[in-house]
Amino acid sequence: MSQVNLVLTLPSGSLIATSLGIEGLARHLSPGSGKYFHSRSLFIDVAFAGTRAGFSFLNEGGWRDASGDTESAIKAVLSGKRTKTALSNNAFSAIPISGYQRCYLMKTGGQVLAMEPLEKVADLKGTDCQEGMTPAEIAQACGQPEPAQRTPRYYAILAPLTIMVLSNLTPAEYAWYATRRPGKICRQVCFTEIDTEQEQLAAHSRYEDAFRELRENPAKKTKTIASEDVINEVAFESWVGFEKGVSGGLYFGTKSELHVARFPSSIPYSWEKAE
Repeated sequence: MSQVNLVLTLPSGSLIATSLGIEGLARHLSPGSGKYFHSRSLFIDVAFAGTRAGFSFLNEGGWRDASGDTESAIKAVLSGKRTKTALSNNAFSAIPISGYQRCYLMKTGGQVLAMEPLEKVADLKGTDCQEGMTPAEIAQACGQPEPAQRTPRYYAILAPLTIMVLSNLTPAEYAWYATRRPGKICRQVCFTEIDTEQEQLAAHSRYEDAFRELRENPAKKTKTIASEDVINEVAFESWVGFEKGVSGGLYFGTKSELHVARFPSSIPYSWEKAE
């Protein structure tokens, strides 16, 4: 019987059953040299049991049979197929974070970095987000301590959409806000904090104007900087948490919890230097 992995790929949002393993799938999907292409991605190895997903898919309103399609994909791989797509899109919003087993960062040439196991870093209260709430009010509403000082942070949002924002919110506050804000709610969110300005995504004046707006108006929560392919434009090495001794990593938030996958203590030189 073939060894099988069930892999959620981000930001594409596909769910793939494979007998190639994580590194084999990364090489299989790689477009080639990073000198000519940019195709970074995140892989999340998710649970399965026998021929079925090891979790219950979140309700999507019945527009597709996620469980049945996943079972068919696993069976196809068990019978000898190397890869089989179970869900081609929007799998991020259908798979609960409780189904995640391990997260991986993939560089263009197929180089793989395994992140540390997911760690829950915050429980978020179940109150509603009201229009016009200040960051201080959000901290109180979600049950998090108010920061001693608020400094705007850069966040790269990687799923369910890809944008870069400047925000007066902490990671826990941002997760609570993104999954509860009126008119723009997402079921769950994947993001990371960026430690430097990314001038390739927008004009420097746009960063300066946004930073000034948030500093002068501490009641403002977020300001969108760019809506480009941020995972390819912002290096993994720019993520807060890559540098040893700095807290951060890859965040996954829901209405009630915030989890983080941190960088490993030892990062292979070959991965770090790859495109």
